[in-house]
Amino acid sequence: MWLDRLGHAGPNSAQNNDRRSASPLPRRTSGGGGSISGGPPARGPYMTSQRPPRSSSLSLAINDSSTSLLPSRRSSPQPPQQQQQQQQQQQQQQNGRPSLSRMPSENSKARNAAALALLGKLIGEDDGEQERERTREHYEITDADLEADFDFGGLSLRELVHSPDIQPRSIDQLDEDQEKLEELHESIKACDEVLNSVETNLTSFRNDLGTVSSDIESLQARSTALNVRLDNRKAVERGLSSVVEDLSVSPALVSKIVEGHIDEQWVQNLKEVDKRASHRKASADGPKIKAAEDLQPLLDKLVLKAIERIRDFLVAQIKALRSPHINAQIIQQQSFLKFKDLFAFLHKHHATLADDICLAYMNTMRWYYSNQFSRYAKALQRLKLHMLDKNDVLGHDDRSRKSAASKYLSSSSSGGGSPHDAFNLGRRVDLLKGPNQVALPSFMAEEDKATHYLEVPFRHFNLALVDNATAEYTFMASFFSPALSYSTISRHFNYTFEPTFALGQSLTKLLIGNGVPDSAAKTYDGLGVLLCIRLNQHFAFELQRRKIPAVDNYVNATNMLLWPRFQVIMDHHCESMHQVTAATTSASTALGNDSASAGGPASVAPHIITQRFGQLLHGILVLSADAGDDEPVALSLLRLRNEVEAFLTKYSQVCFSGGKAGGGTAGRRRERFLYNNYSLVLTIISDVHSGSKLASEQKQHIEALKTAFEEVA
Repeated sequence: MWLDRLGHAGPNSAQNNDRRSASPLPRRTSGGGGSISGGPPARGPYMTSQRPPRSSSLSLAINDSSTSLLPSRRSSPQPPQQQQQQQQQQQQQQNGRPSLSRMPSENSKARNAAALALLGKLIGEDDGEQERERTREHYEITDADLEADFDFGGLSLRELVHSPDIQPRSIDQLDEDQEKLEELHESIKACDEVLNSVETNLTSFRNDLGTVSSDIESLQARSTALNVRLDNRKAVERGLSSVVEDLSVSPALVSKIVEGHIDEQWVQNLKEVDKRASHRKASADGPKIKAAEDLQPLLDKLVLKAIERIRDFLVAQIKALRSPHINAQIIQQQSFLKFKDLFAFLHKHHATLADDICLAYMNTMRWYYSNQFSRYAKALQRLKLHMLDKNDVLGHDDRSRKSAASKYLSSSSSGGGSPHDAFNLGRRVDLLKGPNQVALPSFMAEEDKATHYLEVPFRHFNLALVDNATAEYTFMASFFSPALSYSTISRHFNYTFEPTFALGQSLTKLLIGNGVPDSAAKTYDGLGVLLCIRLNQHFAFELQRRKIPAVDNYVNATNMLLWPRFQVIMDHHCESMHQVTAATTSASTALGNDSASAGGPASVAPHIITQRFGQLLHGILVLSADAGDDEPVALSLLRLRNEVEAFLTKYSQVCFSGGKAGGGTAGRRRERFLYNNYSLVLTIISDVHSGSKLASEQKQHIEALKTAFEEVA
């Protein structure tokens, strides 16, 4: 019978369900009486019961037992498969709603005991009347129950009873909930133990932090004290370091000076020795120090040993300069300039020996440059040169022009070389303005078979001289200073290059013919001499740019040779024109008048002398584009121009003597002749840059003459 009340009815449970008297829960009549009857329950509007608070385990157990009995009374027999599915759905719904297993673990046993006692009473002795009395008293409705407002979610009591959310809970499920609660309790206890351990660790950590903080404060105090002591020691060290260094010499320094190879490190050690020796000399008049007195003999011996080694090193390098086929500039850069502090030390501690070393070097380089440039000058003298003699003047009529062989310049043993034009500058100016600024090597000069003008050997020799002089002066100024003053270095340089400068001046004299007894060897190449003057000025500007003042004397001496020769050549041109003008008595005796000599009328074409004068004037103006106003070129050119104008005037009067100037056929032809000559000169010099004062004056003067005769013609 009690299985039916738990919802586990057998096959005859459906038939017995109708014969059941009533539910074990107390019933009330519709009139609200308190008697308990065994008939069907009243269907009044209110059916409430006196329940204990929700926290009571007993009331919950009674509620669970009563709710588990109600559905069993209205259930019909179901197949086993449907019952199994219904139980699974009930378990899923039970898992979804709040469970009674969430109660504290200490109340679970009491709740289970109350539930078991209630079940025992229901299925035990038939003490129905007494039990119903207790139940009636327990579930008596009070005023609070009547005033309570229950929310069933819009469901009636019947619908609420048959709701799938209300499912009975078995003993096994309660045991499972108890086990879960016990496990939860154990977990909470374990968490409590972990939290206690964490609390203990945090307390210990806090105590450790306090200890570390006190240690840090102690360390800060010690650090401050150590910093103060360190600052004091540094201050003392700064005051004593210089004194200690001056009063001590390390064994490594002594070993390096005495036995070490002379290199950069040896030079650094030499500076240390010089520093200590200089300090001892400066403090000789000061208080006597025992350590300094003990160190002085060692310093003296060390300085003497350094002087000895420096002397041997420099002498060995000077001997290397005297070796054949040696490049002096390589030794100067690698062996002298790299160790220039050696000579400064030597001059400071032994000036006499330093002067002897300097003199030995100067004599060596004097021989070196003299020997090299002597060979170079001889190689340049083998070049074939165009010889322009006195027959190449402006007023000379001999077109064959004798070629004089010079015994000083081996240009040609039988003639003057290839044909040349003594009055046309042509491409000779490229030597002055060209980008090639490299001297011709000796072996190429010896093998060159071409014929050149005199400015070619002059340029090559002086270009090589300027380059070597620049290198030598730069080396001497770098190596001997600051031991020697720059004035002393300039004297040493002039002593070294004195033979070389003499060779350059001798070559210049040989090229222009000054001092040569044979007049045939004297040159009358005015354009060549003026071109040499411009080259020499270019070298002077280059030396000023390189800041080499020691070569100025040589440049000035060369100018003193070239300018007088140029003046002599211009004088010869003027004299030749004067002689031609004086010799012009008739058209037949004038130069270049072939038609007149044949008995025909004189030609109004420009004269051959006008052609020469125009070319010579053009060359002089081109070479004087950057010339100053103080040069003698303008005066010489003025004299020559006046002589040419006088010749043309005299020649026109003789050749065109019929009629007066400006009248008649002869007069018009004379004016036309002069106009053609001046027009030719102006055409030749038209491409000269008019920026220079000399060119502008010459153009204006010729233009005025041309305009004057053009109006008459």
